[in-house]
Amino acid sequence: MLEELLRSGFAALGLSLEPRALERYRTYFEYLEEMNKLMNLTAISGEEDVARLHFLDCAKLMKAESFADKRVIDVGTGAGFPGLALKIACPEMELTLLDSLDKRIGFLRNCCERMDIRDVECIHARAEEIPEGYRESFDFALSRAVARLNILCELCLPYVKKGGAFIAMKGSDLDQELKEAEKAITLLGGKVEQKLDYTIPGTDVTHSLLIIRKLGNTPGKYPRRWAQIKKSPL
Repeated sequence: MLEELLRSGFAALGLSLEPRALERYRTYFEYLEEMNKLMNLTAISGEEDVARLHFLDCAKLMKAESFADKRVIDVGTGAGFPGLALKIACPEMELTLLDSLDKRIGFLRNCCERMDIRDVECIHARAEEIPEGYRESFDFALSRAVARLNILCELCLPYVKKGGAFIAMKGSDLDQELKEAEKAITLLGGKVEQKLDYTIPGTDVTHSLLIIRKLGNTPGKYPRRWAQIKKSPL
């Protein structure tokens, strides 16, 4: 079922899907289901829901930007969404997965090994504690986190180099969050470029991709410490 859902879903999105990618999605799904019983990685389970609400949802990113040969970081990746799911469909991208929970990073490393994906960097760190050499060094920062947009911008835009973009995967009702985040986006060197609404193939679930282009450098004092970010969002 998983393979057929992915074939039809990728076709509906106008995307190609290699046989090797299907094998990797199967391996990813089975390991996710196995470890989810121990670690609570995701509330979504079962072949149909994982195929559609995780894998196909993440694949939509490929209709927004070209990731081949680009350096990409998934901030607060959790169980690897969207970054690792996207890497399967676009193996030419250079991917870094960052998460604050070491157990999740361990899961991701093991998952990559099982899928025979050798070129993904998995980093255990808090998003606001940017590892040395990673500031403004990525073509794209991705996030499918549940935090408000103004908070996500402070955590993600500092990773993006000038000319690159932060892509936030959000629900379709973004108007209030966008209004809240206007100051943060400008202050951090970004500009809203495009909002893409879409329906996940085979469902009535509607989501949005928000593309924020990096026009200028982020001031060095950002991101602040988490306590400050949470207490006084930009």
